[in-house]
Amino acid sequence: MSFYERMRRQKFLTLTLMLFMLSIGIVIGTLVQTSAKAAKEQTAAPDATPLTIPKAVPLQNEFTRVAKELEPSVVNISIDYIPTKTKTESRANPRRRQQQQPQSPDDDDQDQGGLPDLFQRFFGQGGGGQFQFGEPDDQPTQSLGSGVVVDRNGYILTNNHVVEKATRIKVKFMNDDTEYPGTVVGTDKETDLAVIHVDRKNLPAARIGNSDALQPGDWTVAIGSPFGFQATVTAGIVSALSRDLGPGDSTTFQHFIQTDAAINPGNSGGPLANINGEVIGINTMIASRSGGYQGIGFAMPINTAVAVYNEIIKSGHMTRGSIGIEFPPEEKPALLSVYGADHGIFVQKVIPDGPAEKAGLKAEDVLTSINGKPLSKGQDLIDTVAGSPVGSTLKVGVIRDKKPMTVNIVVADRNKLFAGGVGGNVPEEAESQPESSKLKFGMSVQTLRPADSQNLGFKGSGGVLVTSTDPLSFADNIGLSKGDIIVAMNRQKVSSTEDIRRIEATLKPGQPVAFQVMRQTQGPRGASGEWQSFFAAGTIPPAAN
Repeated sequence: MSFYERMRRQKFLTLTLMLFMLSIGIVIGTLVQTSAKAAKEQTAAPDATPLTIPKAVPLQNEFTRVAKELEPSVVNISIDYIPTKTKTESRANPRRRQQQQPQSPDDDDQDQGGLPDLFQRFFGQGGGGQFQFGEPDDQPTQSLGSGVVVDRNGYILTNNHVVEKATRIKVKFMNDDTEYPGTVVGTDKETDLAVIHVDRKNLPAARIGNSDALQPGDWTVAIGSPFGFQATVTAGIVSALSRDLGPGDSTTFQHFIQTDAAINPGNSGGPLANINGEVIGINTMIASRSGGYQGIGFAMPINTAVAVYNEIIKSGHMTRGSIGIEFPPEEKPALLSVYGADHGIFVQKVIPDGPAEKAGLKAEDVLTSINGKPLSKGQDLIDTVAGSPVGSTLKVGVIRDKKPMTVNIVVADRNKLFAGGVGGNVPEEAESQPESSKLKFGMSVQTLRPADSQNLGFKGSGGVLVTSTDPLSFADNIGLSKGDIIVAMNRQKVSSTEDIRRIEATLKPGQPVAFQVMRQTQGPRGASGEWQSFFAAGTIPPAAN
């Protein structure tokens, strides 16, 4: 190879090597520049230290312990009910009613069990705490409350106002989406307490405490379903004891624990517990101008609730004693002094044919003691007599015409003694339904007379008028309602209640039944419209009623 060729080859190799090294340099520079740019973009705060999450370590405290122990015993109670308008509600200004505080079904504007408007017995409606007023009659509505299991065999304490209007009760337990049907064992309107039962065994029952041991300043824990949020835990202290909220016989037996633990709609019927996890009250109401929590809640002491519970599971209702007198709502020392007493209860009225009258008591007597225990105020008399067994005898100290004497009085049943009068649980009057007949399908009917047809504008012949249907009954489920006229049943014409009963007697559970019905439509501007025919049918359930 010539010298010239060797030089050409060497020059080519040198140039190739230089180009290779230059390419490597360019690649390395590009990578370094890209890495630096990426690092710069990823570090918005270059002097900040990344955070790390430590190992999960539960921070146990007394409230945590109480919540874990008590929550499994607290239940969510939902009910179906049919709201009805009271006379007061129908007269009330609708706008004013919308501005009212949340109330139990059928509470009227000015009175909730004898309490001022400030105090609210409540439970949540619609599952989300939305309180609805002015709903149409006969339309099923849902409401929510709480309760606490006190017996492992399925017995639950709650408020009377949670279940008193219920047509169906459903109970849910924590961490269980199943809705268990509940039945009312008994209620006590005067303490606003109720006992319900679910068909479940081996339930976790809450431990019962002694509310007499409470002092203002003690810690309290409330658990319930406020606004439908199940198993909500709040804490506070005992603010006061033996709170009497208002005048009137409906609050005679209601002396509340006041607490600042947060209580809201839906908490009604749930437990108030002490720091040991023992139930010392049943949450019942709040004092609120907004309808929600404002730091003043009230719970019925568990000692009172236990006495009511024990009586209800024994007899199905609460029985209290009475001697049949009336006395002034406030103590008047000057009045007692005029009648020769320095303490006692002034007898304002003696109930005719009651125990006191039979024992010889008279108006203007002063009761000074019962069984040797001095009486200083009316509540002392009420608590002692109400807690005495019906039929027992009390030795009552009396001052008459400034002279002391003693009489023996036999205790009577308060509800019977005051039925229709002071303090009694007066049964609601049934609606007057002349010539109505109750059917096993869950409805009442009456024969359609010519005068009725004329008043209704019904020009057909025969038929029976549906005067009422039971909520959630067979008749209700197939679409029958008050005001319908049944003209045929299973293809047989009906003209009287006897026709309906005759056909009904031939049917058994599992068989189909069809009603031909006439229903009046609504005309323009609410006027009555035409009568139109339709058919309601279904299969008779095993226990149609």
